[in-house]
Amino acid sequence: MVEARNCSFCGGEVEPGTGKMYVKKDGSIFYFCCTKCENNYKLGRVPRKVLWTTASRKSHGKV
Repeated sequence: MVEARNCSFCGGEVEPGTGKMYVKKDGSIFYFCCTKCENNYKLGRVPRKVLWTTASRKSHGKV
């Protein structure tokens, strides 16, 4: 059974067969649910400061 993963940027669920897996040279693996999350990660943005992510919502006490 294939397991569902969480997006490394926004925290949303990545269903099997969708999204992208990004592997850095040091072997760390990142999963992205959409290109919006992937591009924000590549731009160097911190998920805690991007308002629509679950990390931001947790840090502001919304969840």
